[in-house]
Amino acid sequence: MIKIENLSKAFGGFYAVNDASFHIAKGSITGLIGPNGAGKTTLFNVIAGVHKPTAGKVFLDGEDITGLPPHELFGRGMLRTFQIAHEFSTMTVRENLLMVPGNQTGETLWGALFSRVDVAAEEAVLRKKANEVIDFLQISHLADELAGNLSGGQKKLLELGRTMMVDAKVVFLDEVGAGVNRTLLNTIGDAILRLNQERGYTFCMIEHDMDFIGRLCDPVVCMAEGTVLAEGTIDEIKSNEQVIEAYLGTGLKNKPKGAA
Repeated sequence: MIKIENLSKAFGGFYAVNDASFHIAKGSITGLIGPNGAGKTTLFNVIAGVHKPTAGKVFLDGEDITGLPPHELFGRGMLRTFQIAHEFSTMTVRENLLMVPGNQTGETLWGALFSRVDVAAEEAVLRKKANEVIDFLQISHLADELAGNLSGGQKKLLELGRTMMVDAKVVFLDEVGAGVNRTLLNTIGDAILRLNQERGYTFCMIEHDMDFIGRLCDPVVCMAEGTVLAEGTIDEIKSNEQVIEAYLGTGLKNKPKGAA
């Protein structure tokens, strides 16, 4: 579904992403790992149109989408979440969900003044969908809570819910587990798996929790110093000497005899 070809992004003379290439298969949950500073979030930002690449191409379903702005990619079904949740803090959970779909009739002055019947009918459909999302995520008890009052993990669930309010083709998740307790992280993981298995969502996720990655992701892509270092199953990645060296600064060949 997503093909990244020789993608680079430089800031001045520093290459945060350097000639990175890999693909994200339709229906997969692809994990993206790497030490801090590896270029993972910058890569997401380039793919999602936040930054224009210095070089390289990005394709969605075979179509060149390189450098398209985020709102155009949103319209094509590419969505992303952020390491720090971006909720409307003074609106309720349900209202946050209702805000997501674009081109609503009530957004224009003409529609709000002269198409009230259409606006009401549209809002009824969206409200029904929002309630279905809330039920799916098992957060009915939070539906009328202000989003600003949610815990970090609950905000991550809300961000996941917002991707369900439109017809997403592929969702990029940036450290969905950051700052989330283990119980809520399991709930988020369950929701991601259900969206993948029951609704055909394609995911690519940055994450540092290797147990979480191992539970959800196949394949796993490891980045280091802006480039793709290795790709494979979680077991293959864990045993890859280049990956070990990138994380720990030493490879297996440098371990003393008898070391695990």
